[in-house]
Formats: sequence, C-alpha cells, structure tokens
Amino acid sequence: MTDGSDKKLLDQFRDPRSRNLAFSQLVNKYQERLYWHIRRIVIDHDDADDVLQNTFIKAFKNLDSFREDSQLYTWLYRIGTNESLTFLKKKKRNIFVPFDDVSHGLSSKLEADPELSGDAIQLKLQQALLTLPTKQRLVFNMKYFEEMKYEEISEVTGTSVGALKASYHHAVKKIEAHLKNQF
Repeated sequence: MTDGSDKKLLDQFRDPRSRNLAFSQLVNKYQERLYWHIRRIVIDHDDADDVLQNTFIKAFKNLDSFREDSQLYTWLYRIGTNESLTFLKKKKRNIFVPFDDVSHGLSSKLEADPELSGDAIQLKLQQALLTLPTKQRLVFNMKYFEEMKYEEISEVTGTSVGALKASYHHAVKKIEAHLKNQF
C-alpha cells in the first residue's frame, strides 16, 4: 500500500548497509509535514521539536515491523499524533491544572509566537481551534490544513470515517460560532 519511493526507502532501511542513509532520507521527506502536524497539536515550537524527535526515534525502532498495509506517512502521522497526545497528557499531569487552563496556556504561547501570529484572522482561527476537544481539533487539522482524506485520517486515528465526518462537522460549527463571537 506504500508508494514506490516509500517502498524503496523501506527496502533500503532493511539492508544494514544502507539503513542510516535510508532513514535520513525518510526524515528529510516527512520532517516538515510531521513538524507542522505536531506543532498544530502542541502549539509551542520547542515542544513540537521534542515531540518530532520522539516520533522519529519511535519510528526508527519500529520501522522493521512496519507491515506496509497502510501508507508510510499515515503510519508516521499516527506515531506523531500519539506522541503529541501523550506529551499533552504529561504536561497536564505535571502542572496539575484543568485541561481548559492548559488550552489557555497554549493560547498565550500562540499569541506570543512570531511564527504563528500571522494576521489577526489566522490568530483567531488558531485560538478557536484551541477551544475544540482534542479529537475534533486533530480531525480538523488533518482535514483542513493537511488536506488528508477521511480514509487516511481513519488510519491515523483508528476512528471510523463516519465518526470523523461528524467530528469535522462539529468542529467547523464550533469554529464558526467562536469566530462570529470574535467579530
């Protein structure tokens, strides 16, 4: 199910002589997409870098067992998503505050970040996203920003296509309502 270039990378990775080169190429191919996917979840640049590094470490350790019944990038997205959610749960536990307060803290980082500040509308959209439940925010990010198909999102999240469509619909409605209140 993987595309030709991914299949070639996997074959090279499984050969001990070209393993490191193949993994380096895999990182180069997917690093930016995964970074922005993770960044939209954890918001902070440094946190995203840490989670991305953990994602690639986990991928390296488990790439030999990748069964190729899904696309390589959806497998990597699943790892990145799970690592991001684990990071947020640890962050919530370490600071002993309600998740709403964590979202408020992420919103503050969002406002202070020169890379994400952009224009006022983009900032309002990002703030609206932080008001969504985690699952809806993930689905919205993958569908809207990553332009992933529902089938691909289903592979990443392990959720049915119908449930994803409902989550996306609810997310859009909540974002619209939030933005109407802002303007």
